[in-house]
Amino acid sequence: MPLKALALNGTLKSSSSTEKSSTAHMLDLIAAEFKKYDVSTDTIWLADHDIKPGVTSDEGDGDAWPDIRRQILAADILIMGTPIWMGQPGSVCKRALERMDAFLDETDEAGRMVSYGKVAAVAVVGNEDGAHHVSAEVYQALNDVGFTIPANAVAYWVGEAMGSVNFVDLDTVPEAVETMISMLARNTAHLAGLLKASQYPGKDA
Repeated sequence: MPLKALALNGTLKSSSSTEKSSTAHMLDLIAAEFKKYDVSTDTIWLADHDIKPGVTSDEGDGDAWPDIRRQILAADILIMGTPIWMGQPGSVCKRALERMDAFLDETDEAGRMVSYGKVAAVAVVGNEDGAHHVSAEVYQALNDVGFTIPANAVAYWVGEAMGSVNFVDLDTVPEAVETMISMLARNTAHLAGLLKASQYPGKDA
C-alpha cells in the first residue's frame, strides 16, 4: 500500500541558503530509504515560511501554518528534523510543535485527534551531545498531540563538541547512522501501513 511522508526541516537556514544543511542531508537519506517501502516523501523547510507564533491552527493574515497543517494531515508519516542548539531542539522545530498543540482540541465525534493514525519519527543532527534529550522532547510533544511513535524511530548524528565538522561534510555516512535510518524507515512504514488499514478505536467503541 503506497504511503506518503512529510518531512519538516527545522533547520534555522532557508532552502536558498548557500550554506549546506545537515538536517536536510539527514532527511534526504531517510527519504531515500523510504523508497524501499513504497513511501514517497515531500519536504518543507520551515524557515522558508512565515509561521506565526501561537497555539491555534490559524493565526490570521499571512500565517503560513494552515497550508503546512493541511500537508501534515494529508500524509501518513511525519518526520520532524531538527538541529541541536544549546542542547535543545531548534526554535524553528519548537514553533511547529507549538502550532500542533491545536490538535488537542481538534477531535472527531469519537474523540480522536486529527493526527490519530499518523506515525511520526525524528531526525537530529548537531556538533554536541544531546541527541537523546532532543529526541525525547520531540517524541513526547508529537505523542501528546496524537502521533504514534514506532520502535527506534530516531536517526541522529552528533559530532565532536565544539567541533567544526558537520554531518553534511562527512565523506561517508557512518555505519551506525545507516543502521538507524534503516530501522526508522522500516518500522515507521510498517506501523503507518497498519494504522492506515485500521484506525484507532474511538471513545464509544
